[in-house]
Amino acid sequence: MSLPPADTPLYNHPLPEIEQWLISQGCQQDRDNLHRWYVQKPQWEAEIVMDVDSIAVRYIGAGENGQDLVRSFKYSLSRRDLDEAIFVGP
Repeated sequence: MSLPPADTPLYNHPLPEIEQWLISQGCQQDRDNLHRWYVQKPQWEAEIVMDVDSIAVRYIGAGENGQDLVRSFKYSLSRRDLDEAIFVGP
């Protein structure tokens, strides 16, 4: 299965393609909560939650005083924009 062009809004991706994209970024799906994904990079780790109208990203311990930093991104953003917003880290 191939992904649509990177400038395509995420809402135009079928769910299996969104899941493929997350896997290609090194994310692992929570087996009990299928809308929840986890990713660990050398400098940071995050929980990604696919909500009804947006993707919420919780960067674990990345905020002030080691608090979690939460960001939310609409599905109207392109996959390229989301790559740059989510996977570069907090």
